[in-house]
Amino acid sequence: MRDELPEIRTRWSEVSGGIDAATAYQRRFDALVERGVDIHGEARFVHELLPAPIRVLDAGCGTGRVASELTRLGHDVVGVDADGDMIEVARERDDVTRFVRADLASLELRGQTFDVVLMAGNVVPYLADGTLVDVLRHLRGHLTPEGVLVAGWSLPGHEPAAAAPVSWQTYERATFAAGLSLVRRYAGWDAQAWPGDGSYCLALHRRR
Repeated sequence: MRDELPEIRTRWSEVSGGIDAATAYQRRFDALVERGVDIHGEARFVHELLPAPIRVLDAGCGTGRVASELTRLGHDVVGVDADGDMIEVARERDDVTRFVRADLASLELRGQTFDVVLMAGNVVPYLADGTLVDVLRHLRGHLTPEGVLVAGWSLPGHEPAAAAPVSWQTYERATFAAGLSLVRRYAGWDAQAWPGDGSYCLALHRRR
């Protein structure tokens, strides 16, 4: 059942299109799987980062592609997204993972902390304008003392439709303002050496 909450506007809202669009979005991934395409690079990266079971917050989980795979791999996962239609599809497909509709810029999962907080699938450039630091502060608040924030996104010139251009320097300044310090950067989810071809950033940060 869909949450009856006020609409949460983000840049993603400009390209999302209701429940039919959310269903079609997931079907595209299903079609890739049927063709033998590996769609689980993000989940595999997290799974190899720390041994299962760990607690993972999938921030901007969409229809649950990454969250559900991490659950299957033995982790305790909570998926959060502002798009109620995406959450509805995620819940219909997976009744084990907990999915929550919420705004990342004001996220408050009382008493819950996580070993890994994940922003995959271009969550960063699809945030509402001007909210990056607030999002990072709230995600930092849900990290365990040794927890890791993992974020991957397409860099300027390679960002998808309606997404904001977010450079790695802009993101780094925002993480510093949010009380985070850099652990490492990669150029992709297969741990390619940074900076790669300059099209993608995968950044790991800890609480400072």
